[in-house]
Amino acid sequence: MQQAELPYVGPNPPQSVGPEEAPGLQIIVLGPTGGPREDRVTGLLVRSTSTRWSSNSVVAVDAGTLLCGIIDILEPCDNHQEVSNQGAFAGLALPHNNAPANAAHVFRHIIGAVCITHPHLDHMSAFAINTPVLEAGCGAKTLAALPSVVAAIKTHVFNDVIWPNLSDEDGGAGLVTYQRLMEGGNPMMGRGDDRGYTRVCEGLLAKCLAISHGRCRQRSNPESEVQHRLSSAAFGFDPLRLNPRGYSVSFDEPETGYFSPSRSPGFRVAGKDGWAAVESSAFFIREPTTKREVIIFGDVEPDTISLNPRNRRVWEAAAPKIVASQLRAIFIECSYNDDVDDASLYGHLCPRHLIDELIVLAQKVTELKHPESFLMKKRKRASAPDVPGDTALSPKSKKAALAGEKSGSSRRGSARTTRRHTRARVALEDPNDSMEASPYVSHAPSEVGIDLSLAESSDPLTALQWPEPPLAGLLVYIIHIKDDLSDGPPPQERILQELKAQGEAAGLGCEFRVPTRGESVLI
Repeated sequence: MQQAELPYVGPNPPQSVGPEEAPGLQIIVLGPTGGPREDRVTGLLVRSTSTRWSSNSVVAVDAGTLLCGIIDILEPCDNHQEVSNQGAFAGLALPHNNAPANAAHVFRHIIGAVCITHPHLDHMSAFAINTPVLEAGCGAKTLAALPSVVAAIKTHVFNDVIWPNLSDEDGGAGLVTYQRLMEGGNPMMGRGDDRGYTRVCEGLLAKCLAISHGRCRQRSNPESEVQHRLSSAAFGFDPLRLNPRGYSVSFDEPETGYFSPSRSPGFRVAGKDGWAAVESSAFFIREPTTKREVIIFGDVEPDTISLNPRNRRVWEAAAPKIVASQLRAIFIECSYNDDVDDASLYGHLCPRHLIDELIVLAQKVTELKHPESFLMKKRKRASAPDVPGDTALSPKSKKAALAGEKSGSSRRGSARTTRRHTRARVALEDPNDSMEASPYVSHAPSEVGIDLSLAESSDPLTALQWPEPPLAGLLVYIIHIKDDLSDGPPPQERILQELKAQGEAAGLGCEFRVPTRGESVLI
């Protein structure tokens, strides 16, 4: 039964991007945090508003939280209603008399696919736990992911050891089917602006780009090796010359290395000392009628300290969509505040690094909007004295900087590297005090062009000048914040304050928000 959409009534009204226009996408936040509480870790639902809650009209992106999040939202409707009239599921037909039964109905019939960004438990454990709710008559539930993610889930979760093999492969029960996504999009799919996108449910298209999430010891995986061999053959590599279990790449100069993640999707590259980049994903999800789009990131680390930096590819793909007013929101993690040292981020972002990443996006947007005035100049400057911005370094980073100066080392992730890539940071003396923009960042329009050479410069004081705020109108939703479970203020307050201050100092123009569980975002 399809029902007309009803007005939202509840404590968390949906936030609409572009209130003058009818929304095309709805994002429901089931799990906004990164743990350690297991009942609200990463999980989002996305749907096209035109589908009216029809069968297979919702896609879940990550499933650390799934059924319990849906039940929590539906609890106010646990009163024999035929249609939900409040909350994120307003307008949804309720065929059962209690919230758990209706949540199971949503999982079985309304959610068409579950997209997993990477196989860590806080992003897919609920899906495994919830699979027994599926019924043979409903058809197999699609798990869509990069080949490396599917391989890890097959090998380590649905393997009859950690969890029964409920998939339709290797003699399993057939309740789950795997959809292996081509990294970067399938060029054989779609036409025009939709080229490369794959249909993931009724009314939604998706494209998946690989990103990096820290490092791990290289492990051989048969399915990843097959994927690598196929990719090598397709792009002219000689598989006899390369070890499919891993090979070395110069990570000091990643631009000159012969490895290309777009050419070898799903393959982990063994780096120095046997370490490899952990593969995660960023999903571009599009509503094809309105062309509205959102990016949902899995766990991600900054390019500046990554073994295999890949975020720039995401920003290059995102920039033209922002210019065309198609991309309205980004959901991205920021797990810790800026007190955390680079070496203790473990493949995550903190405000200083997220701002750096967004500056790269801003550069791409500005280059497209103002190609005639965009200048990329290498600029040599004398070493600058100590400045107030350096006080934003964590104590560990300061200690590492002193140690590096004494030993002459310049290890990746040191305070030296941190300072080099913190263009918009300002000192945080008191979290309760208002912050002023850094004197080293200029917001004034440039009459002679835009000097954004800092992206390729080691000088931390080069000014950024935009003719206009490059990311104006873009909403950046911060997810995966790690809860410290302490008596103090929640960590999201500090993280949001740091992001707002640094984003304003950089003149980005985007708005930062921290969603709550059960929140509905309309785009």
